Amino acid sequence: MAETPIDFRTAPDRYRHWKLALENGVAYLTMDVNEDAGLRPGYKLKLNSYDLGVDIELADAVQRLRFEHPEIGAVVIRSQRDRIFCSGANINMLGLSTHDHKVNFCKFTNETRLAIEDASQHSDQTYICSINGIAAGGGYELALACEQILLADDGSSAGSLPELPLLAVLPGTGGLTRLVDKRLVRRDHADFFCTTAEGVRGKRARDWRLVDTLIPPSKLAEETKKIAEGVAAKSKRPKDTKGIALPPVERTIDGDTIRYAHVTVEIDREQRVARFRVNGPAAAPPADAAAIHAQGAGFWPLALARQFDDAMMHLRLNETEIGTWVLQSQGDAALVEAYDALLTKEQSHWLVREIVLYWKRTLKRLDVSSRSLIALVEPGSCFAGTLFELVLAADRSYMLDGVFEGSNLPAATVRLTPMNFGPYPMGNGLTRLGTRFLAEPDKIDELKDEIGKPIDAEAADELGLVTFTPDDIDWEDEVRLVLEERAGFSPDGLIGMEANLRFAGPETMETKIFARLSAWQNWIFQRPNATGPEGALKLYGTGKQSKYDRKRA
Repeated sequence: MAETPIDFRTAPDRYRHWKLALENGVAYLTMDVNEDAGLRPGYKLKLNSYDLGVDIELADAVQRLRFEHPEIGAVVIRSQRDRIFCSGANINMLGLSTHDHKVNFCKFTNETRLAIEDASQHSDQTYICSINGIAAGGGYELALACEQILLADDGSSAGSLPELPLLAVLPGTGGLTRLVDKRLVRRDHADFFCTTAEGVRGKRARDWRLVDTLIPPSKLAEETKKIAEGVAAKSKRPKDTKGIALPPVERTIDGDTIRYAHVTVEIDREQRVARFRVNGPAAAPPADAAAIHAQGAGFWPLALARQFDDAMMHLRLNETEIGTWVLQSQGDAALVEAYDALLTKEQSHWLVREIVLYWKRTLKRLDVSSRSLIALVEPGSCFAGTLFELVLAADRSYMLDGVFEGSNLPAATVRLTPMNFGPYPMGNGLTRLGTRFLAEPDKIDELKDEIGKPIDAEAADELGLVTFTPDDIDWEDEVRLVLEERAGFSPDGLIGMEANLRFAGPETMETKIFARLSAWQNWIFQRPNATGPEGALKLYGTGKQSKYDRKRA
């Protein structure tokens, strides 16, 4: 029997693992994992360990706090359990999971941690972690995503990354990179920390930068509240403004077709292709930020981002054999441009800022999805500004030169807007145009002269904005060949190639996390030392000693 598809849609009244409370400008996210409510049968989520279901709720809370609660300036992550903060990813769950589920789980968890950091850095909603016991593995990695780490100074509360000594794997959500790149822990101290299963506590943890503040256990709750309220008071978020509700994303799944209001995904299982068709707005944009607020979650850019994001996550976890995503659009490019103009004009408004930041995160999720991305720019397309970022994110793009025989649609065009020149950076810190033209940085200034102009296939080719511009005679064959070619290659090889080619230019903490994660997961997670019959991940908790292949490869 097929497994029930994983659904990423949830809400606070459905949380099984987190409690959310709001007080004096501070949100308290309290971890209280229901050990009997795992996403799949076969394991118990003991000791505040987590699986993907726990992180889906956390990601939802992080998102909701940004949109629904502009008055919140600080978020405290803490535990309901006595002497246990979080013991990390559930080991039995990992042992039972397929390789692709483990990788997708860790990738989503990474994206959630990055969303926490993004909220602290760009939304003035600062995250603080209050540790009342053991924060092990992914539990300490959750703390690392916060801007401040408070630790109970009780002789037993500690942070640890025990994956190597206990499981023969490595921290899966950026722990190693954040230690040395974010918290600036000395390499020798980090080496000791990551090879010591019991972790580090007290004064040593503070002196080594593993935590920021030590607090007597009897005062942990009181001091955490005081610190968080102080941070919240300094936040520039509007304290007297109402947020907007984020209702469930509505979708229908009919066989191999997934329908949302603004996105349709059609799956071709024979070709192993999913075709995304994004619909442009049906009406002109509202007048100003107040009107955007009135439309709330129905405002086209926000509604589209939520739907596109949900579609990506559904395909990532539930359709792992669909290896190519074809990106198409239809609608009025002038209307898309008008919405971009509104986002640019109202960029200082808190809600508009959050919508743009959400698009940034959604596009980043597309960048790191392990799928071949092919964009098709056809008559009737509306790839302008924000939507043109989908074309720039693609591994290849095809734009029809001319029109289709028998069609009354005008020739395809694309448009640049100011949104293509800064608001949506990739993980490498550059715009997609900046990454595309690393060898020709002056090209970016030249392209700014094209803002607002309809650019036809010949001009788009000359400007370097698309890959190929076949005419009507060759279009069908060229598209068919690229899809057949992609379906014929090794998926493993394609994942490695695409991930290497997409992130040219400077390396950042974010690109390090994803690049190194991809490397170790697709190797260490499949090595017998970790996952073989006598590997550490399989034997954990049995009392048996793992047998390692001692060769260094």
